[in-house]
Amino acid sequence: MFQLPRSSTRSWALLTAMVLAIVPPARAADKGMLRSALDSVRTSDLRRHAFALADDTFEGREAGSRGGRAAAGYLRDEMKRYGLRPAGDGGGYDQQFDNGYRNLLGIVPGDDPQLSDQIVVVAAHFDHVGYGTQRNSYGPVGHIHNGADDNASGTAGLLELAEAIGRQQPPPRRSVLFALWDGEEKGLLGSKHWVAQPTLPLDRVVLMINLDMIGRLRDNRVELYGTRSGHGLRRLVSSANSVNLQLDFTWEMKDNSDHYSFFERGVPVLMAHTGLHDDYHRPSDDPEKLNLDGMTDITRFLVELIYAVADAPELPEFRDSSRSEAPRHRAELEAALPPLPSRLGVRWDHELAEEKGDVWITGVESGSPAERGGFLAGDRVVSFGDVAITAGAPFAPVVLASPSSVDVVVERGGAMVPLHVDLNGDPLYLGLSWRPDEAEPGTVVVKRVVPGSPAARAGFQLDDRIYQVGGRDFADNNELIELVRVAASPYRMQVERSGQLLELTVEMPPRIPQGAATAPRDTSRSESSGGAVSIGAE
Repeated sequence: MFQLPRSSTRSWALLTAMVLAIVPPARAADKGMLRSALDSVRTSDLRRHAFALADDTFEGREAGSRGGRAAAGYLRDEMKRYGLRPAGDGGGYDQQFDNGYRNLLGIVPGDDPQLSDQIVVVAAHFDHVGYGTQRNSYGPVGHIHNGADDNASGTAGLLELAEAIGRQQPPPRRSVLFALWDGEEKGLLGSKHWVAQPTLPLDRVVLMINLDMIGRLRDNRVELYGTRSGHGLRRLVSSANSVNLQLDFTWEMKDNSDHYSFFERGVPVLMAHTGLHDDYHRPSDDPEKLNLDGMTDITRFLVELIYAVADAPELPEFRDSSRSEAPRHRAELEAALPPLPSRLGVRWDHELAEEKGDVWITGVESGSPAERGGFLAGDRVVSFGDVAITAGAPFAPVVLASPSSVDVVVERGGAMVPLHVDLNGDPLYLGLSWRPDEAEPGTVVVKRVVPGSPAARAGFQLDDRIYQVGGRDFADNNELIELVRVAASPYRMQVERSGQLLELTVEMPPRIPQGAATAPRDTSRSESSGGAVSIGAE
């Protein structure tokens, strides 16, 4: 990367089956093509490319140096071998500029009459810092800085992507331009030169995907930049993540790698990055330290992503408001809503309740509805409103969804004792509150999960993003509320969590009204709700 900030292989058969499920329906006949593309990504090939590029032979690949020119020769030969058509100047792969620098460009033309004019750019910078200087190295200088992670890793990944896409027939619908930039370490020079003097029309570029430092995967976590540069990009990316990487969707957008050159020109961008480390811009960034299995997973994820974007009927347009988004906007969106007051105010033996359905009260909160209604520690709840509390009738969801005024029967000392309780708040059925995200239409962000609710029992967590209810998409809050209102229990909700898609099953308690009674109040304009909508009352 340009800026110097101061601060086991999985079951491939199962993975491939998961990948094929996300192929756009119109391309279902091409599942074999995607399978072939995924199978072509091999750890051994990534190792071969990364070790070759990070060898002392190329002397740190400084732009304009003999090592940089030699590395370009290696990459040019690989582009030819993978069948990419030249997309540089004068019918060749090279685009020369400045002091002997050169970008390398090869294209896979699309095969769709309407979409082939559109271009998806997949790029990585291949230069590094040579022997290092006080300006670009953390030292010691004067030694070869091989840049195995920065950015032999991204370059190796791009070569595998070029092979995976370039050798498949038929090719994707949109054209895919593979670009290897020179001079990134000197100020993003290669990508800046291309957008200023593009070898293909810049206005035909619909998305730029950048690979920069993908060689140190830790805890399965990949930083993914740029999803806010186009409406719906986060969902598109997550839907292509059958490898199940943990995606960290950062809002940061700085001029620290080549995607920024395109972002400045109003092109939606994405960048994959596995984070900085102690070997960054030091001679110790050697290929032996690369996580090759991690590189393989990331590259296969990018194969899926490229096919998804290259074959999609349409892609997100650039989101102008992403230019002005600041940390405070993220903080506002991601702020959790405060917990709701307890409706009843009792404690009970949860393990016994789950095992046998018997709810034995172990404590009563002072001043709570339960205390006012006469509950005592040692009571066993027999019925709550019209619901008999037995095995199969979880107690917390029943309390949450009950009317505000309810008759209760408890067993006390062998006798049946009737009680009447006025509960806090209004009935709450699902137990979720959420906020919409302007960058992701058709999704919402979970900002409160009520303990004990059907949503909590289903496994919802803060910051989950809801995509579907019962297999159906929704356009806005009203459609989401209606889908929840009419869903027959149990029903499934698709959510995204850290870039992974999950299916959560929601089960409503027995004999709780389903239809109209489950329609929540819309609190989207309530200041106390933080701009959220809740299923149930605040």
